[in-house]
Amino acid sequence: MMNTVYTTFQLTYSDEQYRKAQLYVADMKKHPKRVYWIGKENLSEEQLILSHIAHKILSGFYNNYDPVYAARQITSMKNTQ
Repeated sequence: MMNTVYTTFQLTYSDEQYRKAQLYVADMKKHPKRVYWIGKENLSEEQLILSHIAHKILSGFYNNYDPVYAARQITSMKNTQ
């Protein structure tokens, strides 16, 4: 059995990260059949951009633990259970 925890993160991001996410989302729009779109069909462009930023930050934090970098971008985390 897998357990689930519901967590809220507060993240900061740079203008450069936002621009890169905009480009990524624009590229994904050219490929409507990609796995990327599963579960994202009704999201606004802004939601897609921000979710991509969050994914990149959290994936980088999880895969390449660097407490100095993480402390700048993950400003808070709260479990809701």
